[in-house]
Amino acid sequence: MSSASTAPKLCLACNKPLKGRIDKKFCDDYCRNNYNNSLKSTDVNIVRNINNALGKNRRILNEIVPTGSETAKINHEKLLTKGFQFKFHTHTYTNKKGDIYFFCYDLGYLPLENNWYLVVKRKEEL
Repeated sequence: MSSASTAPKLCLACNKPLKGRIDKKFCDDYCRNNYNNSLKSTDVNIVRNINNALGKNRRILNEIVPTGSETAKINHEKLLTKGFQFKFHTHTYTNKKGDIYFFCYDLGYLPLENNWYLVVKRKEEL
């Protein structure tokens, strides 16, 4: 037997010596959960931050369109002041004229001249 196989195995999360089964990797459920959560935390945070930005953009667009209306106009500066982040959108739509609308779920905007935007509500069934 080599000396490496006689060395005690250590918990992957807390580095405490393991007792019990030979294939054991963690000393308890707490360490197993912490280890697995730490592996996922970076990806989860990225997705969470993007989803939060998309949700905020949608709320901002929703506030702009008056109740009962399907469109409204707003300028670039006012959108920025409200915290709108133009780099986050869920999809685009190109109409027959070639105009490209940027959407945050069911609410979108069309860039117009002089830093103005047309905000639209999409009434499309899924």
